[in-house]
Amino acid sequence: MTETDIRGSGAATITADDPRYPSMVLGTNHRFPGRPDRIRVVTTTEQVVDAVAEAVAEGRRISVRSGGHGFENLTTDGVEVLLDMSEMTGVRYDGDRHAFEIEGGATLGHVYRVLFKQWGVTIPAGECPEVGVGGHIVGGGYGPLSRALGAVVDYLHAVEVVVVDADGTARAVVATREPDDPHHDLWWAHTGGGGGTFGVVTRYWMRSPDVDSEDPAELLPRAPGRWRSGMVVWSWETMTEESFITLQRNFGSWFERNSDADSPYASLAGFFHGTHRSGFGLSVGAHIDDDVPDAEKLMDAFFDAVTAGVAAAPLSRGQQVRPWLYLSSYPGWGDPGDPFTRRIKIKAAYLRKGYSQEQIATIHRHLTGGRENPAQLILIGYGGRVNTVDPHATAVAQRDSVMKAAFMSVWSGEDADDTNIGLLREMYRDVYAETGGVPVPNETNDGSYVNYADRDLADSRWNTSGVPWQTLYYKDNYPRLQRIKARYDPGDVFRHALSVRLPD
Repeated sequence: MTETDIRGSGAATITADDPRYPSMVLGTNHRFPGRPDRIRVVTTTEQVVDAVAEAVAEGRRISVRSGGHGFENLTTDGVEVLLDMSEMTGVRYDGDRHAFEIEGGATLGHVYRVLFKQWGVTIPAGECPEVGVGGHIVGGGYGPLSRALGAVVDYLHAVEVVVVDADGTARAVVATREPDDPHHDLWWAHTGGGGGTFGVVTRYWMRSPDVDSEDPAELLPRAPGRWRSGMVVWSWETMTEESFITLQRNFGSWFERNSDADSPYASLAGFFHGTHRSGFGLSVGAHIDDDVPDAEKLMDAFFDAVTAGVAAAPLSRGQQVRPWLYLSSYPGWGDPGDPFTRRIKIKAAYLRKGYSQEQIATIHRHLTGGRENPAQLILIGYGGRVNTVDPHATAVAQRDSVMKAAFMSVWSGEDADDTNIGLLREMYRDVYAETGGVPVPNETNDGSYVNYADRDLADSRWNTSGVPWQTLYYKDNYPRLQRIKARYDPGDVFRHALSVRLPD
């Protein structure tokens, strides 16, 4: 069936007695399959408007799913109608707006392929090709090119959103970055305000800021031609606590020193990945556009600095170069687990500085204690061009961090839920013990990342800081998000455990 045929057939409706239903309710995180009364598979903006209007008229709770990669049950808990956007995948050049139009159900890998094959351009979005743009962009997504190019929302020119007025009328609104646009605030809310709060995103338009041209190939950054990747790998068998502390201290201090936008290392994306002792081990990796002058030397210098003084001998160290599109769109790249191991819990943080000696010792204790534990820590280099944008210019308030942290566990059996979630919660709480178990913004922390949603931040058992979850995600941008919520979703139609609340 062609795209025209799919769009002309109308929105499909799938209910619990339909054999397609089990396949439709199971997202990436198998902890939250959901039990909606019906699923609407939409293919056009008009179908989204109709589906939203119908649900509102019936008083049914509605939610939306793009790529299905949410880490919490924000699209399943109490939802009666689920809008599935996965067939709205168009990527095209819009000559009227001089921007690239991307439909809300497209995956990152599909976007990378189309932009690259047609125009040789790209956007600085995430590393996992199966993630949907619908939630990724609105949450302020980032990826391996962000240190060099900025956050993905820095390229958002316009957005089309289906909203619901106070009288229950559903309508599509296009909001742009132009300051005189009457819907400019709605555009701003979609530059980091998080998904599922203001309406249903049906289309994004992407264009480099302050650029206008008749040539589409000049409207977004040129994509790399070749992508250099490297990694150093250690086994836990030789990694002493002293070596671990040295490695962590080196890693954090390197990003403290090399995260200015004009740094020669701004093009280098680095990461640390460590599992529990019962897992595979530890690694430090890096990526860089191989056309950057001295790319190989820059990567070697990074590895030299991070491994300096680490007594534990690595199992391997090396670099390789592949075509950029091959790695940026390789199926399943970056996704946790496998088809049968997909029960996931994640907790996140922004770091303005590397972890302290006490925090590193705490991390080591949790990664080496006990017999089995699926916990892993991922530190991702951030900053660079991201930090050149004013924290109020977009809804992404974290504009001077140098790293992001992801504490994650992935396992297979439901019977292990309580144990594995508990172990991860305790690790995160202990790392941030001095600030009430969460990364309260201060000189070293800068809150958390809304796309790695974590309901524990709103739970006083795990957040004892007295700082609300809204501040951890949005800082002082939150009141503006509330005002926008009141204007475009006054009936709180689009809501979940971590959605922006209406003002009192």
